[in-house]
Amino acid sequence: MNLAQYHDLITADVRERFLRYVRVHTTSDRHGTSTPSTERQFDLARLLARELEEMGIPQVSVTEYCYVTARLPASPGVTAPPLLLLAHLDTAPDLSGEGVSPRLWESYDGSPLDLGHGYRLDPAEYPDLLDYVGDTVITTDGSTLLGADDKAGVAEIMSALRFLQDHPEIEHGVIEVIFTPDEEIGRGVDKIPLDWITARFGFTLDGGRQGSIEAECFSAWQVTVEIEGYVIHPGSAKNRMVNAVALAGRYLAAIPQAESPEATEGRDGFYCPVEVRGDYGRAEIELIVRDFDQAQVERRVAYLKELGKTLEMAYPRSRVTVQATQQYLNMYDTISRYPFIMDVLGRAVRATGIEPVLEPIRGGTDGARLTEMGIPTPNIFAGGFNFHGRYEWIPLSALRRATETILHLVRLWKEEVPEKS
Repeated sequence: MNLAQYHDLITADVRERFLRYVRVHTTSDRHGTSTPSTERQFDLARLLARELEEMGIPQVSVTEYCYVTARLPASPGVTAPPLLLLAHLDTAPDLSGEGVSPRLWESYDGSPLDLGHGYRLDPAEYPDLLDYVGDTVITTDGSTLLGADDKAGVAEIMSALRFLQDHPEIEHGVIEVIFTPDEEIGRGVDKIPLDWITARFGFTLDGGRQGSIEAECFSAWQVTVEIEGYVIHPGSAKNRMVNAVALAGRYLAAIPQAESPEATEGRDGFYCPVEVRGDYGRAEIELIVRDFDQAQVERRVAYLKELGKTLEMAYPRSRVTVQATQQYLNMYDTISRYPFIMDVLGRAVRATGIEPVLEPIRGGTDGARLTEMGIPTPNIFAGGFNFHGRYEWIPLSALRRATETILHLVRLWKEEVPEKS
């Protein structure tokens, strides 16, 4: 299948979709107790459902929990097994996702980009930019994140579906699509309609640089530390007050800095405090613990629990409670049992004109949880860089190539997977 003649068509479609979707405010809320954690995620969900229906896809719905589901029937006479594609609706709560105003830098020349609001995206600090000289680069205006994580993935799936509908000569099996809420706060599959899914295998479009494919991720735990102090008027507090805020600072200071996100890379794991709140009577710390090796995750969790006991012993009037919850597991052990998945995916990427790069995810995806649930789901690049912040950007060529990767994937899935799955 030669898609070269359609490069301009695919590029224009996926660009317009991406620019449209990032302007919809969908930030999730880690303190929200409902699913979705924010009602605004329904705004994008309903927009996507309308667009899917306008494409003529017959089975489209938005569930009460904000999951968009769509099923594209197989081409006539095709009996290939179903394939599941996923991306997430929400953007990270680490920086505002409201009022996103993307900027396009056509024929990028390699110079620093003045985003706006006093911020500059400089290739001296972000050298990946230099790989895209001559490309169109899409950035923020400096006041928000961009939302390429994961509205790039959403746009790429939508554009691929549009192309398949317009080009029935590309034969494919059943394609199931789910757009999920709350992935950024670790709840992306909490209410997923598992019974609706008939596919045995899936793919998330939630990766980084173009060409990357991922079958391995962190194992992840969330840790909550609750510190109860001893409150008395500050004027008469000598030898009596136990300040919970001060204890929180001591607790954080005892976490090894050499095992922080800013000091690690590659296959290193880390501790990462994500939020501190409270007053001198009571304080709470939220942390995440990550590593590719489950034993190392367990070592770090055990250290955090022991640290709480040590602090409590040093300050007898205090009470320190440490609770740890597993979020997701490294999906490698499961996916590696099905080597044909990554073989077919690698060939799909190669068909777009670039070499696939197999690398571990220093993070997690909805696919990690789905893999635990029995649906092996590796990750495909969506194309962006510097997720979750004002320096987020994406090259236009990555949006096109990810879309084309989907198109090649569904073709190869139809041609080769039936005899292997």
